[in-house]
Amino acid sequence: MTPVTLSSEHEALFERFSDGKVLGLARAISVVENERPGFQELLHTVMASGPQARRVGFTGPPGAGKSSLVAAVATEYRKLDEHLGVVAVDPTSPYSGGALLGDRIRMNDISMDPGIFIRSMATRGSLGGLAATTKEVVDLMDAFGFDRVLVETVGVGQTELEVTAAADTVVVVLVPESGDAIQAMKAGLMEIADVFVVNKADRPGAPRLVKELRQALHLRSGSALRDIPAHHGVDLGQVVKKERTTEAPAEAPEGWSVPVLTTNALTNDGVDTLLETIQEHRIWLDEAGELERRRRARAEIRIRDVVDREMRRIAWKSSDVRALLARGVDDIANGDGTPYSAAEVILEALMR
Repeated sequence: MTPVTLSSEHEALFERFSDGKVLGLARAISVVENERPGFQELLHTVMASGPQARRVGFTGPPGAGKSSLVAAVATEYRKLDEHLGVVAVDPTSPYSGGALLGDRIRMNDISMDPGIFIRSMATRGSLGGLAATTKEVVDLMDAFGFDRVLVETVGVGQTELEVTAAADTVVVVLVPESGDAIQAMKAGLMEIADVFVVNKADRPGAPRLVKELRQALHLRSGSALRDIPAHHGVDLGQVVKKERTTEAPAEAPEGWSVPVLTTNALTNDGVDTLLETIQEHRIWLDEAGELERRRRARAEIRIRDVVDREMRRIAWKSSDVRALLARGVDDIANGDGTPYSAAEVILEALMR
């Protein structure tokens, strides 16, 4: 790796971080989260050893009980003497810019455990279910030496899927009464889930949701239509496969059948089965070579993110670019230009 020079302040911070001081981790996260000067060099230094921790993401719609389930899972992992980092993301108000960070309230029972470090983050307007720097914070926790990092997203729909770029195993948490089977069958959540969990399974409708999810999974794999005779020479199983777009992400290698589990986080029912399933998925990731593939894909996404961020930073720090921006606005106001013509001029200037 290219050597970098840390400021004296960040050098002292890195020493505390390397010594396993929790305060050092907390301050490093603040430096990264607020993108203070030198945060790139600090990240570059702490990430030199590469990923080590097991990363598990929890996502799903609002009200599914993700925070309670994460707290229950963390409690069980602590019984196994694992040290955990937890990243909990809450939405930011588009009006006040503030965030309640209510996940910390639901995780109050584990917040005092010295073997668990919880960091709440506000989305700050970032889309995708995570905050803008969540992936960097997960990297810091990984480098700090936690055995496992749990990531809880803000409540999501079908397209807020950035958790796949932060976790090795993605647990999609749903609840019986909110019509989530139909939502999950829409492309997004169905394709990112490594494990489905129907939480609050004591409520009416849980068995029906489990059944619908399993049917949807069979339909997605084509197995639901495999035994249906062809009608007028049309193989329905092949039709399903051909309808997939070429722009879709590559499917995971065969060998892992996405399970549908039931839990009740408040009573701890089903949590032990969830932990066993996460471990089984980890074993499959290792044996199938899928963990390496996911880490490489994650590295590519991170490189793109860093390049995009630095290009924006370079562009809008330039006085020449800001002058071209002002000129483009004037041209549009006078009817002599469009956003596209102004952007083309700016891009040409940057390329030069």
